[in-house]
Formats: sequence, structure tokens, C-alpha cells
Amino acid sequence: MALEKPYKDIPGTTIFDAEQSRKGYHLNQFCMSLMKAENRARFKADERAYLDEWPMTEEQKQAVLARDLNWCIHLGGNIYFLAKIGATDGKSFQQMAGSMTGMSEEEYRDMMIAGGRSIEGNRSIGEKK
Repeated sequence: MALEKPYKDIPGTTIFDAEQSRKGYHLNQFCMSLMKAENRARFKADERAYLDEWPMTEEQKQAVLARDLNWCIHLGGNIYFLAKIGATDGKSFQQMAGSMTGMSEEEYRDMMIAGGRSIEGNRSIGEKK
């Protein structure tokens, strides 16, 4: 029996719920493996070979190779696990978040200092204003 998900109609938002967790389990476990230096070295030496050791979908592997973090989230990735990929690449969380929003690191930083993004356009479609 599927659970009701009243949050499914928020534009541009993927909620990391139980369904997403199941979908991204192996993707997220791969990310967590990057906490060990030897695994980061193996991944950087041959990314595809290292990814092929994980029972991820081909689409998940392609999203990682492309460093398309938004697509990784769509495929079940959790941003806190995906941050390990950015760290492996020498990127800060701020750089990663900026890339996910189409902003430079500086633009993203300035937006967050100014109070974050506007709520307009980010409300539930069914929510009354």
C-alpha cells in the first residue's frame, strides 16, 4: 500500500523519504565508501571500474560520472552522502550547492547570506497563499 505524499507537488523538490532511500541505497553506500582514503584513491584512478563494483543502476553510475548531483538526488541520492563525491573532487559543499542551483559559488554564498532563496515558486501547488 502506497503512502499518501502531500509533499510530491512542491516544484523542483525531491523529498528524501523511505522510497527514495530504497532507490538510492547502493548509490549512497558508494558515496559513504569515499570516506576511506584508499577508496577515494581507487575511485579517482578508475572511476568507472570502481563504480562497477557497486550494484547501482547504470543511470546512477552515469549521473555520478557526469557529477550531475541533481540527477543523483532524483535517483535516490541523499545530499549528505553525495557531498562525499564533492569532497573527493576537492569541492566544498558551498561549491556543490551553487552548481546544483546554476549559480557560482559566490552567487550562492551571497544568496544564503541575504536570507536564502525566495519562497515564491517553491510552495506546494495545492498550498493556499
